[in-house]
Amino acid sequence: MINLSDLTPYILCSICKGYFIDATTITECLHTFCKSCIVRHFYYSNRCPKCNIVVHQTQPLYNIRLDRQLQDIVYKLVVNLEEREKKQMHDFYKERGLEVPKPAVPQPVPVSRGRPRKVLGSVFRIPPELDISVLLEFIGADEGTGNFKPLEKKFVRVSGEATIGHVEKFLRRKMDLDPNCQVDIICGDHLLEHYQTLREIRQAIGESAVQDGLLVLHYGLVVSPL
Repeated sequence: MINLSDLTPYILCSICKGYFIDATTITECLHTFCKSCIVRHFYYSNRCPKCNIVVHQTQPLYNIRLDRQLQDIVYKLVVNLEEREKKQMHDFYKERGLEVPKPAVPQPVPVSRGRPRKVLGSVFRIPPELDISVLLEFIGADEGTGNFKPLEKKFVRVSGEATIGHVEKFLRRKMDLDPNCQVDIICGDHLLEHYQTLREIRQAIGESAVQDGLLVLHYGLVVSPL
């Protein structure tokens, strides 16, 4: 017999400190978390919360996979955990008048004799033309710029032919900025012009503009003079 307390450190999510629910593993470092915990974490960071490795420059959700075997082990070890989780999910949907999702039925995998099965990779593919990864860092706003939504996701992958003008339009749309609000975009010590492309900026400024493979752009909001 093995005490559950001996195994607890291996089946706890380091983010929520609870037992794994929908155990999800990062393929880059093999650290595992609850699915909802790691998805929420990746809205604000592209690093593993445990070892700090860069999971993906702009789309860390591409590099996570459900670990069904580990989740089955957790449910077998922790009495009534699966039943409690199912009840909570059922109550959540019922309270909101939504249809309760049906559990996924595993599909049989055909076995071909004499030929090795092809291992499928990620279902996500990044188009080759999206060749620049950008980190957008907020440096503040002048008083009187009004209410604006904070940028939810600061990692973006775009074409190197995109200009600073495109980046400004992206920020204005995502943050619901007032037309009178001026957006200044800076790389290093350089205030950037609308016509400059991201590829030109990266080549001109060099490695000092790059962090973990990302082109770092700082942006600030300024009240335009009337």
